[in-house]
Amino acid sequence: MDSPSKKLSLAILGMIEGNGHPYSWSAIVNGYDPVRMKDCPYPVISQYLGRQPLASVRIPGARITHIWTDDPDDAPRVAAASKIENIVRTPEEVIGKVDAVIIATDDGNDHVRRAKPFIEAGLPVFVDKPLATNVPDLKQFIAWQQAGAQILSASGMRYMPELEQVTERRDEIGELRWITSFTCKTWERYGIHALEAVYPLLGPGFMSAQTVHQEASDLVHLKHQSGAQVTIAAIHDAYGSFGNIHVYGTKGQLALTLQDTYTAFRRQLVAFIDMVRMKRMPLPFAQTLELMTLIIAGIRSREQNGRAVMRAEICHELQ
Repeated sequence: MDSPSKKLSLAILGMIEGNGHPYSWSAIVNGYDPVRMKDCPYPVISQYLGRQPLASVRIPGARITHIWTDDPDDAPRVAAASKIENIVRTPEEVIGKVDAVIIATDDGNDHVRRAKPFIEAGLPVFVDKPLATNVPDLKQFIAWQQAGAQILSASGMRYMPELEQVTERRDEIGELRWITSFTCKTWERYGIHALEAVYPLLGPGFMSAQTVHQEASDLVHLKHQSGAQVTIAAIHDAYGSFGNIHVYGTKGQLALTLQDTYTAFRRQLVAFIDMVRMKRMPLPFAQTLELMTLIIAGIRSREQNGRAVMRAEICHELQ
C-alpha cells in the first residue's frame, strides 16, 4: 500500500470535441491559473471554478503531472490553465512516470483502444463515462477487471450533493414509484449522466429499457425490480435543461436541479485517488456493468423500432 504521505502522480490523456474535462479535472486536482482559464473554450468551467476560493481548488496528496491531447495544439493551453508540468508526444510515454491514468474522453466506442496500454502495464485507470457502449468492448473491460485490473468509470452526477435531499426527505416522499431524469446531447454520450443521477436512488435491479425515438431525441423507459419506473430524456439541443430530475413517491414528490458541478467532480476525483492509494474500489464494478448494459439496451431498442430490451439479453451476450 502506498504511504499516505506519498503524493500521487497522475496523467490525463485524450481530449475530443465537446468535452472539457482535461481543463476542469486537472484544475480541481492541481489548482489553476484564473487568467489562463478564461481562454478555456468551455466558459462554464471557469464559472464554477470561480465560485470557489482560489486557494481551496486542489486535492492534497495528488497532482496531474502529465498530459496528452488528441490535437497537440490543445495540450499547451490546458497545461498552462491547469498547471500541468509535462506534455507528452504519445500517451504511452507516461508509463513508468505516473501512478495512474485518467482517460478523459467520453466516446464509449473508443475506450478499449485508449485504455489498453495502461491496463496491460498494470496502472489503475479512470475512464470517463460511458465506459463502453457496445458488447465486445464491454466484454473486454470485464475480462480485464476479472484479471485484476483497477478500472473505475462513473458520471459525476452520482456525486451531486443535491441528491442527498432524496434520502433526507424520504419519509415525506414515501416509496419511489417514478423518476424522470434529463440530459442534453445523445443517449450514447450523455445518457449515462441522467441514468447515474437516478441509480443511487434505486440501486441495482434494473430490468429493461425501451426507447421512443424521433430526430435529435430519445425517451428511454426503464423498469426496476422494485416496481419503480424511470423515464430518461436525452434531447440533443436542450442544454439549458441538463441536470433536472423529478422523484415521485407514494407520499410526495421532489424536483431537483443538479448544479454543484465542482463538488461532484471533486468527489469523483477524490474517489479515484483514494482507490489508487488504498487499492480499494469506491463502488462495485457490477454497478458500472449494469449501467452500461442499460445504455446498450437503450441503443438496441432504438435500432429495433422501440422493442423493449431486457437487460438479461445483454448480460447473456457478455458471458
